[in-house]
Amino acid sequence: MAKIKLSNVRLSFPSLFRKAQFNGEETKFEATFMLDKDEHADKIAEIKKAIDAAIKENLKGAKVPADKICLKDGDESGRDEYEGHFTIKAANNKRPKVIDRDKTPLTEDDGKPYSGCYVNAVIDLWCQNNSYGKRVNANLLGVQFFKDG
Repeated sequence: MAKIKLSNVRLSFPSLFRKAQFNGEETKFEATFMLDKDEHADKIAEIKKAIDAAIKENLKGAKVPADKICLKDGDESGRDEYEGHFTIKAANNKRPKVIDRDKTPLTEDDGKPYSGCYVNAVIDLWCQNNSYGKRVNANLLGVQFFKDG
């Protein structure tokens, strides 16, 4: 669907080398990306436009509640660190490509990327329409360490 490149965004709750754990169960590889409302205003607008287009095209314009869309307003999250940001959570069953600034592959032992650092990432938006309901999700395709944070 809509492949989107995120540049110089903060990384939050990454599970890039091992699948995340939820209630003792292994789930998916995932990460949340923080986009500053001022600095990333153009990218946020691009993502919103892509989400609207995806809903129109794949869900026939259905009303999708905000809590079922991967892009969230950090000011409404209840988390202080997300204030002034939009967050987008992306996940994948397959391990995403994780590389350093010079594009060499990174492993968990390298200690980066880590929560709070800045990364570039590639995500892919997709619509879900099944017995679990209608949603707009993001696939996590790759993450590049950008700078310490």
